Amino acid sequence: MLTLLNLLSGVAMLIWGTHIVRTGVLRVYGADLRRILSHSISNRFLAFAAGVLVTGLVQSSNATALIVSSFGAQGLIALAPALAIMLGADVGTAVMARILTFDLHWLSPLLIFFGVIFFLSRKQTRAGQLGRVSIGLGLIILALQLIVGATTPMTEAAGVKVLFGSLTGDVMLDTLIGALFAMVSYSSLAAVLLTATLASSGVISLKVALCLVIGANLGSGMLAMLTSAGQNAAGRRVVFGSLIFKLIGCLIVLPFVDYAPMLVNWLSDAPAQAVVNFHVLYNLVRCLVCLAFTEPMARLCVRLLAEKPEADGVTRARHLDESALEMPSVALSNATRETLRMGDLIEQMLNGLLYVIKSNDVARARETRRLDDDVDHLYTAVKMYLTRVSRENLSEQDSRRWTDIISLTINLEHAGDIIERMVVEVEEKKISHKLSFSEAGLQEICDMHARLVTNLQLGLSVFLNTDLRSAQRLMAEKESFRDLERAYSYTHLNRLAGQSVQSIETSSLHLDIISDMKRLNSLFCSTAYPVLDDAGALRKSRMRDKPKEAKDNKDMKTPKETKASKLAAFADVATAAAGAAPDSRDDNESSHDGPEPAGHPHPVR
Repeated sequence: MLTLLNLLSGVAMLIWGTHIVRTGVLRVYGADLRRILSHSISNRFLAFAAGVLVTGLVQSSNATALIVSSFGAQGLIALAPALAIMLGADVGTAVMARILTFDLHWLSPLLIFFGVIFFLSRKQTRAGQLGRVSIGLGLIILALQLIVGATTPMTEAAGVKVLFGSLTGDVMLDTLIGALFAMVSYSSLAAVLLTATLASSGVISLKVALCLVIGANLGSGMLAMLTSAGQNAAGRRVVFGSLIFKLIGCLIVLPFVDYAPMLVNWLSDAPAQAVVNFHVLYNLVRCLVCLAFTEPMARLCVRLLAEKPEADGVTRARHLDESALEMPSVALSNATRETLRMGDLIEQMLNGLLYVIKSNDVARARETRRLDDDVDHLYTAVKMYLTRVSRENLSEQDSRRWTDIISLTINLEHAGDIIERMVVEVEEKKISHKLSFSEAGLQEICDMHARLVTNLQLGLSVFLNTDLRSAQRLMAEKESFRDLERAYSYTHLNRLAGQSVQSIETSSLHLDIISDMKRLNSLFCSTAYPVLDDAGALRKSRMRDKPKEAKDNKDMKTPKETKASKLAAFADVATAAAGAAPDSRDDNESSHDGPEPAGHPHPVR
């Protein structure tokens, strides 16, 4: 029982070691590895070499499969080069298995010792993450020693011999068991190394070991297919084509597996070396042959896995790559791209709002309101994606970026709700009653709308580039927009005093629209605050430290206060002219960043 426990612990340590190496490499070089893969699509041989290199570093063809399939899902790479990268990944994992079978027992304590020192002392730095990689490599080598030590006494147990003896008769059964073990261990590399160890100990015959190796290769393809099940058809085609290549290789080699032991014995007398050499030779020959058929396989995968339209018509997230969660900087970049998509949807809603105001188009109003569902869906997707990013592994800069993304998504979602409510008010107060704005009033709304769209675009630019000059300009635009809203409120009340019929009929709606536009502008300009704060250019308060004392009441009257008094004087006229509309808003509310609607969180300023 103790021997079996030692064997299981050795296998678990081997799996854990490969996981630590993969995680550490992805966190340090994740963005660089993705850049290598994305830039290697000019020809199939370069893509093949990139697959070998990346898989050799991350110690896992499954990790490479996740990255490449996410590229395919986002449309960043064509299917044929992606399949070439996957073929290179199979060769890369075979080469790493060969390297790890060398006698490296002396290296394990050194790797673990220095790895722990660097990881604990510099955990948040690149050196600390490289220490993590060193620990993982040391655990892999140590695990192989434990497995060899545990399997040696097992060869003397009669029950073990009977158990593994049942695998000597059926080639297909042995292959399926190898595939199952690769899926359970989440690593074909671990399955192959364990198989080599069992073969060297005499627990299984060489023929059984070769069948298990072939099955382990097939199991890694099945595992990649399962892990990519949540992606769109473009992403699934990558791993599906790779699985077909592995299945074809399996079907071609298995009929001749009886002759394979003679070949591998010619390559090496040691069973463990023979198994690993067969693994390298099998993958190298299979992948080089399949490399010539990546284009036909790509066409076949497109035909078999056609893209299905979304049943509910809701926009889905495109850039939230699950495989990037182990690379925080890359994950934040993905969340940034998805947040910019939210900004594009908000701009579509703003343009739809203006069109509805001008044309009274009910169908366009319905479509504009539906876009808010897309905004809400992307907001939820980005929020849940960011909650899965490990905050403890973020640098100080990435941690601030994490907060900025969350803040902007909250503000954009809030903006979508405001625009949806504005469209509903236009339908209820204007379209249903067949009213129209005065020519001057409509021009004011169009002018504010144009400035609002410009500030939205500028705000997204500041969010993306964190440019100080653009942030200062955005804050100046916020001040200008607030003054513009006050001026247009004043001119509207002047039209009411002049008994303009159209202004009287649409007074409540007009004041609501320009006030809501100001609130939207405040949400869009919020991206400037983090940039200004980092530069030390942000005031803590708009109030003076000590108000100046006026000599008399006449000196206390400023131009803004004079304007406010005029607006108050016109308020009574407006109320009387509009028939005391119940939805009318006190003009004082439009002179500041008004209260948020009930049921919505206060936007992040």
